[in-house]
Amino acid sequence: MNNYNLNVDYVTVTVFLILFAIFTFLGFYGAKWRKGDLNKLDEWGLGGRRLGWLLVWFLLGADLFTAYTFIAVPSAFFATGSLYFFAVPYVAWGFGVAMLTMPKLWTVARNKGYVTAADYVKDRFNSKGLAIAVAITGAIAELPYIALQIIGMQAVIAILFIGLGITSTKLSSDLALLVAFIILAAFTFVSGLRGAALSGVYKDILVWITVLTTIGVVLAHYGNFQGALAIAHQVSPKVDFLDLPPKLFLAYWSLALGSTFALYLYPHAINGSLSAESRERLKIGTALLPLYGIGLALITLFGLLIFLVPNALKVVLTTKNGALTVPSLIAATTPDWFTGLAFTAIFIGGLVPAAIMAIGVANLLTRNVIGEFTKLSPTNEARLAKILSTVFKFIALAFVFIVPATYAIQLQLLGGIIVTQTLPAVFLSLFTDKLEKNSTLGGWAAGVISGVGLVVYVNLILEHYGSLKTSLFTTPLGPIYIALIALGINLLVTLIGSLVAYAKGWRPYRKISEKDFEVKEVAK
Repeated sequence: MNNYNLNVDYVTVTVFLILFAIFTFLGFYGAKWRKGDLNKLDEWGLGGRRLGWLLVWFLLGADLFTAYTFIAVPSAFFATGSLYFFAVPYVAWGFGVAMLTMPKLWTVARNKGYVTAADYVKDRFNSKGLAIAVAITGAIAELPYIALQIIGMQAVIAILFIGLGITSTKLSSDLALLVAFIILAAFTFVSGLRGAALSGVYKDILVWITVLTTIGVVLAHYGNFQGALAIAHQVSPKVDFLDLPPKLFLAYWSLALGSTFALYLYPHAINGSLSAESRERLKIGTALLPLYGIGLALITLFGLLIFLVPNALKVVLTTKNGALTVPSLIAATTPDWFTGLAFTAIFIGGLVPAAIMAIGVANLLTRNVIGEFTKLSPTNEARLAKILSTVFKFIALAFVFIVPATYAIQLQLLGGIIVTQTLPAVFLSLFTDKLEKNSTLGGWAAGVISGVGLVVYVNLILEHYGSLKTSLFTTPLGPIYIALIALGINLLVTLIGSLVAYAKGWRPYRKISEKDFEVKEVAK
């Protein structure tokens, strides 16, 4: 028995390995499922655009229920309190934004043969430069996002080692992650988005079983939310878990709104949407995604329920590692075999999104960066995307090994600030062709520079933190998420520049017509 009385033993490890083997099989089997020519980029990177509403729901849900969701959100709620419940409204609003934008983007992408958002931007604005900017922005924003999935996976490995009484964990943990990523890279190379979709269905089923069972067990055998609040106020008297202090109102809502804008600008979210079989099925799958928002709310509350379980609380307080909040809660309250199931759900909850994210980045870099400087045949394009997908995964893995977790988390927030600056080029242009290309590119540059500049100013100059610890800028009204400030500057430059250009005689470039946003019959 380990020092924390966690229900982790070799039964846990055996269940974990068996379920992980099934995950691996599904990943490779994806190459044979709904066969297509995987030597074409849209077949490998978009699953042949043949995913029905249920698979779209699971695939996009796989992007939401990640290892980072399981680890960072409840951990932040445990440490900081109600501010981090902003994740719940942001997810709900994010799906509203998706319903407004993704069906339009899907339609024009299907009609024009686009694989990425940057393909669309290039034709909408007649600008290779703006398309390259959008592509590089998406790739940079994804790197720390994948890294954070790995940090979530590390938390599972850490609890497994703690439970088994293994004290020297760094080398073993790194090797375990390396093996997992080699397997992931192999089946992503072979199966592309098909493998990610199949394994995503499997992963989401395990996730829902884990969330509902764990919260049911804790409430049935350890107490209720009122009891958890009472204990939490004793252990962490300075943390407000129930009420949001007025001084944080603006921070809460700006974090929610800024994250809302960012969610479907990430390449993996766009990539998943473009894989849908039809516009209507994309709408149905997206409309059902708020169910995942309910699950996210429950996962966030794990950061409160842990106060009901002394063994789990002891792990977090002793190790001073909030990332262990959910894994330790599961290991302290459920049987050893179920802990193995739940740990598999969290672990592959990092791998599946990492695969989808790497595919999205590979599509962008191949088609919209390298492809702009050298002509690639369809076969070479797909082959290069597969290679870049593999390389990008291991860059993210090296990023985690080199950069401390605290920095990675803050860099992910910086990634959100950066990716939001593609909103005018990608989202606004779906509704108007009146944005001038040079003004939009200038707005993007102004947004990125001001966003990064404000982050550096607040953390290193104003607060003298010495590292990236906050993404909020204090204003007379209260702290506000820097993504919104930078986006405001971006929009100001874009709109004023476009008005000036229009006044000087510029007129919209119309390679994409309004008819391209209408659903057309596709030859079968």
